[in-house]
Amino acid sequence: SVRINGLDTHYMYRDVVDVMEQAGDRLDTILVPKVGVPADLYMVEAMVNQIEMAKGFKTRVGLEALIETALGMANVEAIAATPGRLEAMHFGVADYAASNKARTVNIGGLNPDYPGDQWHFALSRMTVACRAYGLRAIDGPFGDFSDPEGYKGAARRAAALGIEGKWAIHPSQIALANDVFSPPEKEVTRARRILEVLKEAEAQGKG
Repeated sequence: SVRINGLDTHYMYRDVVDVMEQAGDRLDTILVPKVGVPADLYMVEAMVNQIEMAKGFKTRVGLEALIETALGMANVEAIAATPGRLEAMHFGVADYAASNKARTVNIGGLNPDYPGDQWHFALSRMTVACRAYGLRAIDGPFGDFSDPEGYKGAARRAAALGIEGKWAIHPSQIALANDVFSPPEKEVTRARRILEVLKEAEAQGKG
């Protein structure tokens, strides 16, 4: 996935053209930042459609929406319902905090001045919208890469809400994310056994 510049900048157009024309047949998704309304995605999708047709690409590039403003969160259900290429939504905590004029002490962690998780509502609302419309829900960054336990705590809280993954802004955070979001071996073993039993039942003509 490639993150382009926001639609509120003059760089966005060139980003889409360059990345699609030069690597569109090898690209999985484009991450669109600061999505505030469905029309933001329609604009990018129209450009991607035209470039794919012009270049004759056989592969399909998906879109991912970065929800990081008050406007985006207010419209998150409508954004999730956008037909077309949308595959996932990400929560951008830093810009979201700034957009809401929230008082924070770190990026993505707990705030001692707030009871509980300051980002619970936003993450939960975005996750529900994703689940309702078949999208993947991804949590954004945890700023202090020298605090592995803080990262894992934030990741676990997000996973408890149904979030499927979390950004890693430093190499040391990759293993932490994999540890939290990978299914436990017990669950993998159980799932494999269920598939085996299902195949056995099908072979015997049982429902």
